[in-house]
Formats: sequence, structure tokens, C-alpha cells
Amino acid sequence: MGGQGRRRTAASAALVGVVALVLAAPPSAGAEPRSGAAPSYGNASPTPPAPRLPRDFRGKGKWIVRDLDITVPFTWEGRDGDSQMTAGGPQYPIWFTNLIYHDTLYTLTYKWPGLDEHPCSRIPGFNLEALNEGFENARFVGPETLRRTPQRRVNHWRVGVVFPQLPPGNHPRLPLALGDIYVDEDNRGTFWQVLQFGVQNLYDPELDEWLVMDTFEHRSGTVTLPERCEPPE
Repeated sequence: MGGQGRRRTAASAALVGVVALVLAAPPSAGAEPRSGAAPSYGNASPTPPAPRLPRDFRGKGKWIVRDLDITVPFTWEGRDGDSQMTAGGPQYPIWFTNLIYHDTLYTLTYKWPGLDEHPCSRIPGFNLEALNEGFENARFVGPETLRRTPQRRVNHWRVGVVFPQLPPGNHPRLPLALGDIYVDEDNRGTFWQVLQFGVQNLYDPELDEWLVMDTFEHRSGTVTLPERCEPPE
């Protein structure tokens, strides 16, 4: 999510989508199906409610760009429906922030390998409700266990934006934004891991980036619009 706003809008993102996000997590990502549960769309288990980002939350973790061998600190916070992701910082090789702020989606990349332009992109008309509506179309993959310390029992969901939208058959299709979302088994509003893939990751050669949360609390966080970003209209 360290790229221009329009290229990174998709939700997966949504993010933040989270706009957006993505697909088939490799075994090294630390997720495995739980005993007796096959991680497939044919899973006979009842489908749980889709992921839903809460209005107020705060969490810390890591942002991972595997092909660049870069891992940096990551925070994700929400306050009264606004939210902000921040990866890295001035002392790290990558540093960016994504915000949903007053019904507007912002993306500002301060640092990224090979990047010379650093505009603050602004897309009006996007908010938490729009993001969560996008999650309603997510497809349930199945229950899994993230192999971490501590291990986390999660529900694995997949979201995607494909262009053009055509009926089944032999038609050319382009996956613009795809994402795998792992939310807590007992709380669909607790996000533990996201893999996003597609043009919203345009600055990365392999087009994929991870966020992995170490903590996720349901209490109000801090959301701050950077000075170089224009206020919402």
C-alpha cells in the first residue's frame, strides 16, 4: 500500500482496505488449516459473518515486503470511523501512510526503493461504510491457525476486484486487486493478518505485501492527517 491512491484503491483495500488485499498464502506465511477443516470454498462448515473493520481500534505489528527482504514496524488505528495505517518511518527503507479520513481515502508514500515522487493522493467519497460493504462480498476460505506465538485461530477470507466483470467462460480477465484476510475466529472485527496482491502494490516488483498484527485492541486509536495532505473538501 505504499503507492498512489488510485492505483492502491481496491480493497483490499481497501485496505484498507484493507482497501485491499489477497490470495493463497504460502506455507511460510504461517497459516495452516485446522484439523478436520479443509481450507476450500467447498467447506461444509457454516459460513461465519464477513470481516468488518470496527470504528475504534488500535494495533501494532509488521509490514513485510518479501521480495525486497524488507520488514518494518506497522501500526493500524481507528477513531470514530476514520482509520490510519503507517508502515516504517524516516529511519527505514520504506515509509508510508494510508488513511480513511472524513469520507476521503489518502495515500502518502514518504520512502520506497526507486521512488522519486511523493505526492499525497486523495480520493473523496470513500469511508468505513464503503470498506465494510466491500468486505460483505468476501469469500470464506475456511478456519485456520496462524503458526505464531501465540498461535491464533482465525477465519480466512478472500476478496478481489477483477476486470472486466464477465460471465463464466473463456474470457480475458485481469486481477486488479486481490487479498486474503485473516480475522479472529471469535471476533470478525479483529484483524490478525492480510496479504494483498495486485496493482495497488504497483511499487513492489512482485506486487504483493503483507501486514501481520502482533496486537489488536478494540479501543480508540489516533488518526492524524499529514501536513502535506490537503484537508477533505
